[in-house]
Amino acid sequence: MKKRINSFKDLIVWQKSILLFKEACDDVEKFPNKRAAWIIEEQLLDALGSISANIAEGFGRKGKGEFAYHLGVAKGSAAESHDWYEKIRLLGFLDEETINKRIMVLEEIQKMLNTLISKVLNS
Repeated sequence: MKKRINSFKDLIVWQKSILLFKEACDDVEKFPNKRAAWIIEEQLLDALGSISANIAEGFGRKGKGEFAYHLGVAKGSAAESHDWYEKIRLLGFLDEETINKRIMVLEEIQKMLNTLISKVLNS
């Protein structure tokens, strides 16, 4: 039996994205004290924060078209976050294992968003 979705907080994709944001907040504390690191930190946290925020905003909007649109924006923010992690890898700001874990979660979130977008548009 499927659980009824009463809030955006019931969506597993939102739960994963908010946890990833928390983990990134912890990760950036390990960045070097350099100007580039500060810029990347801000951009990464903005992009990651946008994933869960757009899921929540879309859920609160009227109509499935608006929800699907915001899920698409969240998917774009996940792709942007992946890009920032590749830059972090290039600059050596985090260890490979951490970066790979974060990217795996982002890829899972993107797949979940694709599925949710299809379900919303076809319901």
